[in-house]
Amino acid sequence: MTRKPQGITALILAGSRGPNDPMAQATGALHKALILVGGTPMLLRVIAALAQTPEVSRIVVCIETPGLVDTLPGVATASRGRPVETFRAAGSPSRSVSAALRHFGTPLLVTTADHALLQPEWVSHFLRQQPAGADATVALARSEAVIAAAPETQRTFLRFADGHYSGCNLFYFAQPKAAALADLWVQVEALRKQPVKMLRLLGLSYALRYRLGRLKLGTATARLGQLAGGVRAEVVDMPFGRAAIDVDKLSDLHLAEQLLASDDRLNRTSS
Repeated sequence: MTRKPQGITALILAGSRGPNDPMAQATGALHKALILVGGTPMLLRVIAALAQTPEVSRIVVCIETPGLVDTLPGVATASRGRPVETFRAAGSPSRSVSAALRHFGTPLLVTTADHALLQPEWVSHFLRQQPAGADATVALARSEAVIAAAPETQRTFLRFADGHYSGCNLFYFAQPKAAALADLWVQVEALRKQPVKMLRLLGLSYALRYRLGRLKLGTATARLGQLAGGVRAEVVDMPFGRAAIDVDKLSDLHLAEQLLASDDRLNRTSS
């Protein structure tokens, strides 16, 4: 049984790595969130997707320089006239989410500004598939779906006994107690690209089972919830392979633009 949340506050994590952010430097963008993908700043693409998601009623951009959003042309168009609020980033994604949970409370949907391919149907699917009783959920896509959608992509897959998964940059904090997961996130944030080291936090037996390919995804999420003080953490399996593609490096940017160009050609052909 699933819940169908409504009236959700959506938080877009749009912090950068400062003036030396490698992606901003490589593309000549003023800020990573403003990198053009298909001629449109990534941030505007994410705002537009959330504005078209029926379950989302409020959009907040978490960024270290709110003025960039306030003066960005196209925000009103992307948001369909809906006001877009800003919230000052706290120095890292996990600390920003913790601060946002304290300020806005729950339920809180979290995504990222570099989720340039984000589609409203993906967000709706994620929200509508929330397991009953879950305090917090994360969206993951199976490797088969990701590779089928973009064979040339280079993703970091979490390799569990019951499947290999990639994160989709969609998180849902349903209940106040889920804030403890954000506190735990602070500890694992630096290890997000190093799954083995991240799994060590679960305990030796869990890490060993992961290394041997014997750890199931549900066991791992249950352990994380236990470490967070009894939070019920669940996963929503996303059937959309592209949902795992964000723009974190130049190869991601090139891939995103190729996929968008392919979509444009297909649309022109079908029309």
